[in-house]
Amino acid sequence: MERYDNPPKSRWAELCLRPASENPLVRERVEAILQRVREQGDEALRALSLEIDRRPLDAIEVTPGEIEAACVQVSDAVKQAVAAAESNIRAFHEAQQPREVCVLTAPGVRCLQRPVPIGKVGLYIPGGTAPLFSTVLMLAVPARIAGCPEVVLCTPTGRDGRVNAEVLYTAAYCGVRRIFKLGGAQAVAAMAYGTQTVPKVDKIFGPGNQYVTTAKQLLSAGTVAIDMPAGPSEVMVIADSTTPPSFAAADLLSQAEHGPDSQVMLVCDSSATADAVEREVERQTASLPRADFALQALGKSRCVIFSAEEDVIAFANAYAPEHLIIATREPWPVADRITAAGSVFVGAWTPESAGDYASGTNHTLPTCGWARSFSGVNLDSYYRKMTLQELTPAGLQQLAGTIVTMAEAEGLQAHAQAVKIRTAYGEK
Repeated sequence: MERYDNPPKSRWAELCLRPASENPLVRERVEAILQRVREQGDEALRALSLEIDRRPLDAIEVTPGEIEAACVQVSDAVKQAVAAAESNIRAFHEAQQPREVCVLTAPGVRCLQRPVPIGKVGLYIPGGTAPLFSTVLMLAVPARIAGCPEVVLCTPTGRDGRVNAEVLYTAAYCGVRRIFKLGGAQAVAAMAYGTQTVPKVDKIFGPGNQYVTTAKQLLSAGTVAIDMPAGPSEVMVIADSTTPPSFAAADLLSQAEHGPDSQVMLVCDSSATADAVEREVERQTASLPRADFALQALGKSRCVIFSAEEDVIAFANAYAPEHLIIATREPWPVADRITAAGSVFVGAWTPESAGDYASGTNHTLPTCGWARSFSGVNLDSYYRKMTLQELTPAGLQQLAGTIVTMAEAEGLQAHAQAVKIRTAYGEK
């Protein structure tokens, strides 16, 4: 990890850059994939599977038989873990139920805001080297609580052409029945445009690599809604002399092992703390099955030392991490001043892994600094808020002068006329 000792604020923007910043080559390739799927549908999906994954795609949709077979393969221990995690995730998200708002803003003027579940949602579940069946829980549980009428799921297959058994089991456990063997930008395109096999959805959820994230962002410009930009994983760990170095190192590696485009940041109070954590990182990396991924990610990661707590907090907010772990002696005074993070893990005994799997919070979070303006997935993500209003004749009469004055000042005479006709009608 590159180390910086009390860097001046003039360098902070540079230190906050992510390795997977916008790549024109990625955008160009994604645009070509989107166009092919839009124009050719299933034919493009099959061709892209051969070109990108070197695998034929005979059946795009997972069959009920495949789901049943997968459920048999999953161990009882995993099934019990899924049930326990689902219970906590459901409890936390059920507590977020939105309510209808009804306000009498003036006599005879009633305004309402009504939460309405999104009709068709598409869930993207990363696969490849690490099929994230935990993400199925994070996306499908709130969709079910919200009452979304149609839920579809796309996930890539392994080298054998099959979807991971745990992913299929968890989807079935959460009530998702329509599952498609699709990954990458082409999966996002299929859900956004619809094909002969894959239904078109209203909103797409889920994290992914830079191709998936780029596809979501391009399509959100006018084709489909998305949850947020959620790309390669990242974590910032704030440590001090009281932080067990093994804890901090394990937390850094838990994100570094996701993939070579992940980024981890250690922010600490001294060179001694940094040295201790980095020694532990080296020791623990040696025994990781995914050490090659972790090492590549660490090569793009940073250790930043600040003497003043004020700078630690300001730098954390400037970076706006997906995951922020505050493992210091007094973590809450720091946590209470954090304004930009996807999810905050308070105290040395709160590993990021808890939120990834089973504490109850959602692990689908904004990356790449988007935590300054986006929330992580929550129950509200699956609703749209529709407003209604009702005016009585007396209520309109009371507002008429205000409406007509404003409409005429904007030069919109028909707006004013819509009120004048009614008030004149009421006087007859």
